[in-house]
Amino acid sequence: MDKVIERYTRTYRRGLEAREFEDVDGMVTAYRERLRQMYASEAFGEHDAYPSMSVEHVYAVIAMCLELRERGLVDEQVIDTVNACFAARRRFFDVLVRVIDLLPMSYRIAERWNVGDHAKRVADGSITYDSFEVGDGKVEYRISHCMYVEMFERYGIRGLCKIFCMTDERAYAGLARHVRFVRHSDLSDGDCCHDEIMDRRIFG
Repeated sequence: MDKVIERYTRTYRRGLEAREFEDVDGMVTAYRERLRQMYASEAFGEHDAYPSMSVEHVYAVIAMCLELRERGLVDEQVIDTVNACFAARRRFFDVLVRVIDLLPMSYRIAERWNVGDHAKRVADGSITYDSFEVGDGKVEYRISHCMYVEMFERYGIRGLCKIFCMTDERAYAGLARHVRFVRHSDLSDGDCCHDEIMDRRIFG
């Protein structure tokens, strides 16, 4: 676990330096200790039970959010800073999505990903789907319970789970040639995550 803590601590430092914070060393030291305590907590033991989730990663992000909140940052600033911490990872992901967007079967790839993800989430109980429908060129689902949201809520920062909710929006924005994505609501600030993923050849 020490290696995991140091890896995320380096990630946090890069984000702080990119955003030109003062007292980066002090902030990094505080983050390292908080993350160490969180990984050793009873809550982490309870949550680290879902194979489809990287709970270590979720907790590392929660620790960043808590540290930045205590520094007086508002939620929008917290989200921007956390995204800056993972800028390299996000760039790699963006390139991958752009490559997929060049393929004529981009929608089918997105559809298979959603079907596979749904199966894994249902199997380990990390997400509760009220409905999951796959039709001709369309996937639509409604989610009423999500362990990502529950973990953030456990630490009193439910709204900042938006960091994870936004990854879908970013991914589908990169597939805009072939995939139309509509997010009606999400659980970070509502009572349901309701998404539609559509083939643009059918739904425009």
